[in-house]
Amino acid sequence: MTYDLAIIGGGPAGVAAGVYAARKQLKPLFLTKEWGGQRTVSPEIQNWIGTVKVGGIEFADMLKAHLEAYKGDVVDIKEGEEVKKISNVQLSIINGENKKGFSIETDSGTYEAKAILITTGSHRRKLEATGADKFEHNGVTYCASCDGPIFAGMDVAVVGGGNAGFETAAQLLAYCKSVVLLNRGMEFKADPVTVKKVLENPKMHAVLGVDIVEVQGDKTVTGIVYFDRETKEKKELPVQGIFVEIGSSPSTEFVKSVIELDQYSQIVVDPRTQRARLVGNSDFSGGIWAAGDVTDGKYHQNNIAAGDAVKALEDIYLYLHTGR
Repeated sequence: MTYDLAIIGGGPAGVAAGVYAARKQLKPLFLTKEWGGQRTVSPEIQNWIGTVKVGGIEFADMLKAHLEAYKGDVVDIKEGEEVKKISNVQLSIINGENKKGFSIETDSGTYEAKAILITTGSHRRKLEATGADKFEHNGVTYCASCDGPIFAGMDVAVVGGGNAGFETAAQLLAYCKSVVLLNRGMEFKADPVTVKKVLENPKMHAVLGVDIVEVQGDKTVTGIVYFDRETKEKKELPVQGIFVEIGSSPSTEFVKSVIELDQYSQIVVDPRTQRARLVGNSDFSGGIWAAGDVTDGKYHQNNIAAGDAVKALEDIYLYLHTGR
């Protein structure tokens, strides 16, 4: 069987596209290793529009329930399957014209589809320090937009000196008692204008040339220990929250031979339509779209991912029915 569309990924973007595809009767294949994306690890999500607050696991259950409520006999959900490879294939020949599509190989089978929407997100680079894993979701967090307000009135640390680190610090300064940014290098990678503006806040302090050694705590985080390479000393910093911003890696390994990726392995998309550019193509055409953290979009959040996926789905519908 050849599907109209294969949606890969079970986070906000994938589910938003799945619901819209079901309503448009597109006959999609929906492939997901798990539901909810990165947000399943958040103790409390406060920025999902229409929901005041919700735990990460409950959020994943809500997404699954929403899609299942609309799937009927239209959406074919394959849960627990991980996509290993996508390839270009010839689906058929109609009136002498080649109808091209894609083969999707998972750890459980192989499928064919006329179009693909990739919403596989990304995975954060983890803080490698004693106790970091133990206190993840109990003071160590990787998402200020999701978890930041939980630490209102508290002393917190941000690990990372790039734009993401300083943007996180700027957000936290709105409600945290104090913010200390810890940077491994002797220079910040963030834009100088951003650095200057954030460091001007009297609640803000930054330390350069440090190696994070340990995360301390009991049931939750109580402090962070770092090695100061300039003074050659270990220092303890009392904090209740640690926000890690040392980069992330998009989940694109399975599609790197088919579509164009940027230097960070993110999928390059047309922001008007979310179309990707196939290898060898000069324009954004060829039947693959992407939405969410897996793309080269400037901002990555749940609501943005869902909106971009809906935008993509609208364009996919036109592509399948009009060839545009």
